[in-house]
Amino acid sequence: MNSNLLLLDGATGTELNRRGVDTGLPLWSANALTRDSGLNVLRQVHLDYLNAGADIITTNTFRTNRRALIGRGFSARELTLRAVITAREAVDEFGKPALVAGSVSSLEDCYRPDLVPSVDECLDEHTDRIEQLVEGGVNLLLIETMNSIREAEVAAKIATATGLPTWVTFVCDKNGYILSGESLTHAAEQLIPLGIQALGVNCMPAQMIAQPLTELHAICGDNFPLIAYGNIGFADAEQDWINTDSTDPEGYLKHAQSWPVQIIGACCGSTPEHIRKLKQGRID
Repeated sequence: MNSNLLLLDGATGTELNRRGVDTGLPLWSANALTRDSGLNVLRQVHLDYLNAGADIITTNTFRTNRRALIGRGFSARELTLRAVITAREAVDEFGKPALVAGSVSSLEDCYRPDLVPSVDECLDEHTDRIEQLVEGGVNLLLIETMNSIREAEVAAKIATATGLPTWVTFVCDKNGYILSGESLTHAAEQLIPLGIQALGVNCMPAQMIAQPLTELHAICGDNFPLIAYGNIGFADAEQDWINTDSTDPEGYLKHAQSWPVQIIGACCGSTPEHIRKLKQGRID
């Protein structure tokens, strides 16, 4: 594995759940931001990923968007800033250089492209959340778990306008298409001219990632950074996450060694041990 790889962290939501934090829907991982005990666990999760070798940790803002918080008694800005502050505190405690990526996820269910809001709604709501992440002091913007080019393109235009590095990742089906049915080739053609600095896939089984990455690599070549982080486990009918430990850290590394990427991490169901194994693979 390339020693120049940047290591992203692993799962936040499922790791919070492993450690006893309520991650019930609709707030899921954002529940940790609503009480001090959850914030303490979250800070430790971030720190554990840093100690495992992550160069970049991701803010726990997957569900701190405005529509997810309607009627919940918290503002999106309040929880987003808490998430960024907690990540920055973990970096300070770590005491070594590390980056904080601001997570900008799908506004609706990441597995339901039919629910993607209109362009105007995406523009309004993503502008808010990206401004809040920038206000909090993130180092880069990670537009992740996108299931349509439409929403990703809106978010990418807003993000790149901030001047911060912007990365975009999509969820694909077993045939390598974005869940909306669109191709990654089309996504690359639409997004790269906007000034994004990395493109890739996430939130799909690790064993399915090689195919879409091969397509992206054929389009982008060796000089445009690709990013990948895959799942371990699966979502049930209610879109809760079932931790199966189906791919242990060694198994995950074997999958990852074939990926033509410059940025690598792990997604739902993964643990700091998966990142530690990627770190070892990068050094070996």
